Amino acid sequence: MTTAPTVLGERELALRERARQVIPGGMYGHMSVQAFSAAHPQFMASGDGCRVTDTDGRTYLDLMCGWGPVVLGHRHPGVTAAVLDQLDRGDCLDGTSPVAVEFAELLVDTIPSADWAMFCKNGSDATTTSVTIARAATGKRKLLVAHGAYHGAVPWCSLRGSGVTAEDQAHLVHYEYNDLASAEAAAAEAGDDLAAIVVCPMRHDIKRDQELVDPAFARGLRALADRTGAVLILDDVRCGFRLDLGGSWEPLGVRPDLSAWSKAIANGQALGAVTGVEALRDAVRKIYVTGSFWTAAVPLAAGLATLTELRNGVALPAMARTGARLREGLAAQAAAHGVEIRQTGPVQMPMLSFAGDEDFRLATAFAEAAVQRGVYLHPWHNWFLSAAHTDEDIDAILARTDDAFAAVRP
Repeated sequence: MTTAPTVLGERELALRERARQVIPGGMYGHMSVQAFSAAHPQFMASGDGCRVTDTDGRTYLDLMCGWGPVVLGHRHPGVTAAVLDQLDRGDCLDGTSPVAVEFAELLVDTIPSADWAMFCKNGSDATTTSVTIARAATGKRKLLVAHGAYHGAVPWCSLRGSGVTAEDQAHLVHYEYNDLASAEAAAAEAGDDLAAIVVCPMRHDIKRDQELVDPAFARGLRALADRTGAVLILDDVRCGFRLDLGGSWEPLGVRPDLSAWSKAIANGQALGAVTGVEALRDAVRKIYVTGSFWTAAVPLAAGLATLTELRNGVALPAMARTGARLREGLAAQAAAHGVEIRQTGPVQMPMLSFAGDEDFRLATAFAEAAVQRGVYLHPWHNWFLSAAHTDEDIDAILARTDDAFAAVRP
């Protein structure tokens, strides 16, 4: 098997130097590859299906899918056609395009807990808008959030970074995920000022193994919200439209009052959404949230095409099948090479870690060995499957990860 070179390409290095002159740090946020790898390219030139190509022409089997947004595959024909058709007619117009109504109707028809929908640009927009609606509806301030949970990169929920003040997060009360007693205690601490319980469908904190939700915990939060009058907000930004089209907790029979969506909602176009129950419709009318690009027509057309394709019933079972194939293959390879690994979370959003690897040195070495062999994956963030991954693609990935395990085995 031919492996990718172990050094970064000339165009990549030149772009990094140019970026350092005009972008602080050369890049920022989760997209800054220097924060997690010395081998991953920072810049990509194109994507197609489950593959991405860097600026030096090297192609990688993609296990990050744009960090989640690409659910049908890069440049999916149906979504691309919808984007180009809408772009030909207009994107940012003086009034909202009819596609906003069409997509909202489809969301309401698809998501059992949705009686209405509104749009924004990203996950931080969606969670922040959800919190604003909850406070408007209840007239209260306190929010229950899980320790370590990521709900966006804005001050009220930021997990780190300069520029965030204690006052920004003064009304957060923390609980431990999957620990109902701690949530009950947090609610008691909030007292009669509790506006909302914010929760992810599963625990997907950075730099730790993923943890599926305990159904009893999910049902307990629903009951706690009902008892206290708090709004139950499900942050489905990362998991939404990969696990269940009706919402990630729909298989549990637990329906939130508000759901925040983004990532996979438009197969890579910039779009977020909030959906909610009828009882909160008036609260939405009272708040003021907006943005010049929140109802841009092209992403909405992409969202409509994406959800239409997902409703055909092929994509989600395909991701579950190929995800299971990947998990089984990785487990067999690790065992054969004498490497102890853990695989956590749903197979559509796999997470691989190494036993005893507290500083992620082994995980980083594995990720770097994989990308050098043509597989783009992350050392300490969960990966993502798309509907474009076939059994043959998974087998091609496994052929390369086998070499990566060999490169890092004791």
